[in-house]
Amino acid sequence: MVVGTLPSRPQALLLRVGDTLEVVNGAAPRRSAVCDEDGSTAEAAFIGCSLEAAFSSVREGERIFFDDGRISGTIREVMPDRFHVEITYAATGAAKLHAERGINLPDTELDLPILGTADLEALAFVARHADLVAMSFVQRPQDIEELIAALDRLAASHLGIALKIETQKAFRRLPSLLLAVMRHATAAVMVARGDLGVEVGFERLAEVQEEVLWLCEAAHIPVIWATRVLESLAKGGMPSRAEVTDAAMGTRAECVMLNKGPYIVQTLTVLCDVLRRMEAHDEKKTAMLRRLSISESAADQRRDYRLAPI
Repeated sequence: MVVGTLPSRPQALLLRVGDTLEVVNGAAPRRSAVCDEDGSTAEAAFIGCSLEAAFSSVREGERIFFDDGRISGTIREVMPDRFHVEITYAATGAAKLHAERGINLPDTELDLPILGTADLEALAFVARHADLVAMSFVQRPQDIEELIAALDRLAASHLGIALKIETQKAFRRLPSLLLAVMRHATAAVMVARGDLGVEVGFERLAEVQEEVLWLCEAAHIPVIWATRVLESLAKGGMPSRAEVTDAAMGTRAECVMLNKGPYIVQTLTVLCDVLRRMEAHDEKKTAMLRRLSISESAADQRRDYRLAPI
């Protein structure tokens, strides 16, 4: 047997409550903590962050979340090219932080242009080949006005705009955002529940997504129900009970988004079946008062009872 060169496998950082994590400006490679012979930490673990504006915007005492809230901490020290984070929560007490995971800064006012150079280059391609452009991390009506103006310059006003509601600020300003996007011919709102749950707190997510649905219905704006719908089924072939209930809630929106996975065709079949059944019970947030299937069974039982010999 001949064994060739094995591909490298990215290593994850194991973080525990009380650890210090150093976040460095740029694409620095991850590094685990370096310990002395007695086991004490000599050098803190660190990761790179490519969002340069974060380093001039964060302040001591602000919260930071990694990987959809699996790990969270508090910023303790800020320097020009890095900041130190005290880990205050890790799922199961110790959690691994892998590469390419998201970072949320719910308390930080990031002064970012909504359309950078790379965005404008991508938008030119989108204008030629797509039907819709999704606007990530929209926070102000001015962001939407900039996008509409950019589409006008590209003669792409026909493109739909989907506002991704991912932050506390976007949720608080949703009425103003809706009024701004209603100037455009075609628009929608995506409830991006992964980032939004981290930002507002998972205990408030159900309430917040309900308010988004109500506001969008009042504005006649269609809603995209997104983030990890039937994810266990798409990736592992078996849904959880909670996921099926969550998928059924998708009938309250106009569109449900699925993520990729080896069982995506099976997932689509299950989702269509769930939605088809639930649409007979609810139209958005209005109960249809459909005859219950159990009533047919009960009628059959009564009929059988009447026909039974005495």
